[in-house]
Amino acid sequence: MRVLGRDLALSGHKHMAGHAAPRCKYGYNACTPLPAKLCGVRTKPFHAPHIKAQFMIDDPKILVSTDWLAAHLKDPDLRVLDASWYLPDAGRDPRAEYDQSHIPGARFFDIDEISDARSDLPHMAPPVEKFMSRMRAMGVGDGHQIVVYDGAGLFSAARVWWLFRLMGHRDVAVLDGGFPKWQAEGHPVEDMPPIVKDRHLTVRFQNRLVRDVTQVSQASKLGSTQIVDARSAARFRGDAPEPREGLRAGHIPGARNVPYSTLLNADQTLKSPEDTRAIFEAAGVDLAKPIITSCGSGVTAAILALALERAGHDSWSLYDGSWTEWGMFPTVPVATGEA
Repeated sequence: MRVLGRDLALSGHKHMAGHAAPRCKYGYNACTPLPAKLCGVRTKPFHAPHIKAQFMIDDPKILVSTDWLAAHLKDPDLRVLDASWYLPDAGRDPRAEYDQSHIPGARFFDIDEISDARSDLPHMAPPVEKFMSRMRAMGVGDGHQIVVYDGAGLFSAARVWWLFRLMGHRDVAVLDGGFPKWQAEGHPVEDMPPIVKDRHLTVRFQNRLVRDVTQVSQASKLGSTQIVDARSAARFRGDAPEPREGLRAGHIPGARNVPYSTLLNADQTLKSPEDTRAIFEAAGVDLAKPIITSCGSGVTAAILALALERAGHDSWSLYDGSWTEWGMFPTVPVATGEA
């Protein structure tokens, strides 16, 4: 919110029913008329009923703003993770970019390495023991508040958010707008790796948050759980070839299509919960039912999961193998065209 060129950073919580409106740092809320003077600047009455204000509400279990991270950056129990990952055709090296510049104190989370090496599918969720070992080596453990970001804005960070949720760690949030927004706002960066001390992480694996091909096949046949695909409309319809060789084109029968990009603003921040719900409903998704999110290889499906969680829909799971698995199996059906 801006008043005469000044930013008013609003704070609050998503569960605000019956509570006062969120207040800005000057003590005024969105429903209170401004005083004659604010910070020594004379104000004027402002009335624009056609403008719908949308305020970023930080939630350390889902999504936090760059302002929130800047204010908490020196907290002793904060751990920041750079989870940048890109498709091969992007021509970007996430590790090299991290070595060159990252948020102070950030550790690099290698999505391809911290995965199940026994699987032929890309970056599948790692075994519990491997995840615990890697987190211990990174100095990430019990009692830590984790913030995950990436170099695209909001892309692969959601995958790591889901991984921590899968392992039973709920104090984890994605940085809204990621590293590009952090840099654009002039926040500090560094090129030195942090000093790391081992820390134990207790894992309580959450089976309800992940689905395999058998469970997705059953959901496709019965229709009791909805399947929502995060890929582009052209790939969903089967009009565009898959970036990975050997995969059929199309989608899982009965699936709906919500391209992940439709859930993001121009600055790669996540759209409001109200807009998110409207987008899913416009795609024919019944938000009263459980949802399985899917995509190409389980990365952007996590963006759908993150958006659903923020919108208040917590009955979701992620198809880890996604289209890379479904599209290569000749024994499972494929649909083409619109949903």
